[in-house]
Amino acid sequence: MTFSAVIVAAGASLRAGPGVPKPWRDLGGRPVLDWSARALAAAGVRQLVVVTTADRIGAAQALLSGLPGLVVVEGGATRSLSVRAGLAALDGPPEEPVLVHDAARPFLSGEVIGRVLDALATADGALAALPVADSLRRGEDHVTGSVDREGLWRAQTPQAFRRHALVRAFDAWSGPEPTDEAAVMTATGARIALVRGDPRLFKLTWTEDFEMAESLARPAREVRMGQGIDAHRWGPGDGVWLCGVRIPHDAALVGHSDADAGLHALTDALLGAIGEGDIGQHFPPTDPRWKAEPSATFLAHAGALVGARGGRILSLDLTLVCERPKVAPHREAMRASVAAILGIDPGRVSIKATTTEGMGYTGRQEGLLAQALAAVELPAA
Repeated sequence: MTFSAVIVAAGASLRAGPGVPKPWRDLGGRPVLDWSARALAAAGVRQLVVVTTADRIGAAQALLSGLPGLVVVEGGATRSLSVRAGLAALDGPPEEPVLVHDAARPFLSGEVIGRVLDALATADGALAALPVADSLRRGEDHVTGSVDREGLWRAQTPQAFRRHALVRAFDAWSGPEPTDEAAVMTATGARIALVRGDPRLFKLTWTEDFEMAESLARPAREVRMGQGIDAHRWGPGDGVWLCGVRIPHDAALVGHSDADAGLHALTDALLGAIGEGDIGQHFPPTDPRWKAEPSATFLAHAGALVGARGGRILSLDLTLVCERPKVAPHREAMRASVAAILGIDPGRVSIKATTTEGMGYTGRQEGLLAQALAAVELPAA
């Protein structure tokens, strides 16, 4: 079914607090108006008319450039005058369905659009609505009575009508400013169907509404875990690199790079959390480019891959297993080093050390073992 749509975005937004009007406030990184306009475009709208204030016409045209049949017009002093201006800008068959939608209801879905359009097959109009679930009370600063909620609905938008019928209804309207188009049509005796709305299709009215909307605008996230293990043997030397910190010692760890087992384990933990293999795949030990390379390069690379996936590092937990050197005196410097390499808060980095009380290769001081866990938050798959 082809249809056109009018988005009303010309209000003053007085109740929403200081700042730009609601349709132009940022929501999830883009203006509120953009959300419903693109939802209508995705649903197959033939012509889209946006009604806004005179000073925002150019901005709306730039924001929504490329959307089907886009027309931007100036609104009136009231909502009904703005709707009428939008209807006047439409072309196409007079009987074509037209949806009227509030820009301040950004979370419009294709399912709701489909339901109101389908309802026109057996009704003169349709509006998305939800049954009132809360108990209702009368009063000002105290309760003076109750209201029976049976048969009461919370009207939402979009509301759907045949264009010529809605235009005629507005021409015949002689009452006070109507609350919505359904009220105008009902006054003509039209039958308006109630179809299931969406709780997420609430109207942004008060300042606190934007806080709730922002939480809905954020994409779904999930937490993934990764593990990293690395070990290097001891060899001749006078110091060891651990977590990007050089510690004076009577031996050195042997490896192709700087043999920083702590950073290697952390790198593998991050790569594991995002399913990107291991450090050897990204930095093969057979490649001469990585000879004596600071291991900070490897960890920074893993952190960048997390960022490229839209992720963030929640926490890192590293355990170093060795008899010597003592890690405790250098723990805070190590945490700061790891945090600086990855650009995260040091509070997200935990570094611990333990011994094996003389047992195994770490106990015999033949080598050092590092074990790491990483928790990463990523967009849900």
